[in-house]
Amino acid sequence: MEMLWTWLLSFFFILTLLCLLGYQLVCLVDLEFDYINPYDSSSRINNTVLPEFIVQGVLCFILLIARHWFMLLLALPHLYYNVNSYMKGRHLVDVTEIYNQLSWEKKQRFFKIGYLLILFILSLFWLLWSIGDEYD
Repeated sequence: MEMLWTWLLSFFFILTLLCLLGYQLVCLVDLEFDYINPYDSSSRINNTVLPEFIVQGVLCFILLIARHWFMLLLALPHLYYNVNSYMKGRHLVDVTEIYNQLSWEKKQRFFKIGYLLILFILSLFWLLWSIGDEYD
């Protein structure tokens, strides 16, 4: 039963990460098409960056506690990238440079979303597998 709860938690944490990154991407696209000004866009993105990092850290901690080594090894590079960008101070979007970095920021978010989609599919697979094991 604890296996089912672990996969259910990881499923919802990855879904939360995907929603946060989708919101950031929508803000960047709105900025690109001039629906929003740079200050509002960067403040909205910057308000979601730290919760994204915290959710990723909690997800890795849950996978570590549950001893799901394969999923943990798949999730660690994203955590390492987040911690590295936080330590170097590159995690926030600069209001004055947002137009110059718009394509890079979008590519970065698309890569993160693609990476998390792989984790999401694997988490969904293991969730369904554990449900099937529970009722055998």
